[in-house]
Amino acid sequence: MNIRFCGFGGQGIILSGYILGNAAIGEKLQALQTQSYGSESRGGACKSDVIISEQAIHEIEIEQLDVLVAFSQPAYDKYIGDLRPQGILIIEDDLVVPDPDSPFTPYRIKATDIAYKQFGRKIMANSVLLGFVTAIVKPVSRAAMETAVAATAPQGTAEANLGAFAAGFQAGCESA
Repeated sequence: MNIRFCGFGGQGIILSGYILGNAAIGEKLQALQTQSYGSESRGGACKSDVIISEQAIHEIEIEQLDVLVAFSQPAYDKYIGDLRPQGILIIEDDLVVPDPDSPFTPYRIKATDIAYKQFGRKIMANSVLLGFVTAIVKPVSRAAMETAVAATAPQGTAEANLGAFAAGFQAGCESA
């Protein structure tokens, strides 16, 4: 499975790929995570690609995506052409307006809004998003993702990040 998270620096894009890769490894799968970002640490374009497989992974470059998770309009515009015809498109609904002529019907989530309204911190949007992706795509088990989210959360924030993940997972279950 080839998954790309994309958006702006500071949205947790790189961390999302890292967490997903760790969750896959926790389930004894092969995983490779690569990242690319602009010269600015916050606000510049970035992407995080994750390859998950039961077999050894020999290529680090993804040719076609199975899943595209777009967290900004410029990222959506840049990477939508990499999504395979039956791929899954997930968008941050407040920040991305998909092309009306696109053959993809996106799964939509207002992750930043949920993070802010329910947890008081927009920065938790990536945990919301990871829960949503887990429910829709099922790249790994919910338990593996929760373990990876808790392990990477800053000290003292694991419970809140797990709550954000659960909110996203619930939204994903309702959208599926």
